[in-house]
Amino acid sequence: MSSASPPILPISNSQTVSAATVAGSVQSQPPIATPAVRSLINNLSESLRNGLSQRRPWAELVDRSSFSKPESFSDAALRIRKNYSYFRVNYLAVVALVLAFSLVTNPFSLLLLSGLLASWVFLYLFRPSDSPLVVFGRNYSDRETLGILVVLSIVVVFLTSVGSVIISALLSGVAVVCIHGAFRAPEDLFLDEPEPAATGFLSFLGNAASNASAAAPAVGTRV
Repeated sequence: MSSASPPILPISNSQTVSAATVAGSVQSQPPIATPAVRSLINNLSESLRNGLSQRRPWAELVDRSSFSKPESFSDAALRIRKNYSYFRVNYLAVVALVLAFSLVTNPFSLLLLSGLLASWVFLYLFRPSDSPLVVFGRNYSDRETLGILVVLSIVVVFLTSVGSVIISALLSGVAVVCIHGAFRAPEDLFLDEPEPAATGFLSFLGNAASNASAAAPAVGTRV
């Protein structure tokens, strides 16, 4: 007498379905702007290196034998123009160092400014255009997000210590540059050598702006 064969159990494909569902949900998620951020950082660092490579020797900037009292106010102004034309990158680096020192010595202002910049970068510039901002269950359009960030920037810059710290640091840096340029005799500088159209940090700022516009999503399409 033959034994009865065991019943065939149905095979569940729930794992297959769940895996397909997870894969579909992952594919449906909006793209993250991490490559754009990485590209922008790489372009900024490259432009910064190119700008700093055009600086003059610091020993030439602080050569004590080249300092003398200007004969008049017009002579001081002429010295400042010539020295700025020659030490442009060094002067801008000095102003940047003064600004950085002022922010470091004011940690509250540094924290507010860092938070404001991070809000602009992650909530607007590099946020996918098809992914609305959701806060406490409410969706905010790009126009509303832009308006909130503009108001937040005005509040942080003008109603806190951030604006006064930045302005005082810039004025202090410009004062240091003007004093050095007025007392540094430019007679030993090779001012007749040809220079590129845009050098130093000026070209760095231009390249940074173009790189930011190329890496970030188009702002005009958001508004």
